[in-house]
Amino acid sequence: MGVRESPTLLLLLSLLLLPLGLPVLGAPTRLICDSRVLERYILEAREAENVTMGCAEGCSFGENLTVPDTKVNFNAWRRMEVEQQALEVWQGLALLSEAILRGQALLANSSQPPETLQLHVDKAISGLRSLTSLLRALGTQKEAISLPGATASAAPLRTFTVDTLCKLFRIYSNFLRGKLKLYTGEACRRGDR
Repeated sequence: MGVRESPTLLLLLSLLLLPLGLPVLGAPTRLICDSRVLERYILEAREAENVTMGCAEGCSFGENLTVPDTKVNFNAWRRMEVEQQALEVWQGLALLSEAILRGQALLANSSQPPETLQLHVDKAISGLRSLTSLLRALGTQKEAISLPGATASAAPLRTFTVDTLCKLFRIYSNFLRGKLKLYTGEACRRGDR
């Protein structure tokens, strides 16, 4: 049986290769529309959050990292233009990527970071890269860019700061379960029409 004959095999291969940052040729461009894909990243984010909840030693950054506000006003979100939603998701992903990369650097500079923490930070970085690739394949970046005067007229992304790995992973998990899931669900429904 060839890869073209088995969509399940293609999905599994794609999920294995995406975290490595490798392009997956022939992969469905709407892979993110399979709820199992996003749920996998949400599960990893929740695991990281749970692992760091009881962490005191080695989990404080010693500086504040800027992250997106993950609160969603569902009525306002539904009234928001698709392009504005896309912009908010892309800006949030960019901020989370910067914060987690900075967290990784701070963790590496600490005296003997626990291996489990490093593993979860590495998984989060890989997950964010994969999600970014999946969203690009869906064509959502074009929506964020196509908003006329996107940066000038759009309300600035609400942010706040975190100073621990636990708080950072909580934001990461909430962002995936909230804004990203809402947006990809709507983008996939629009694409089905």
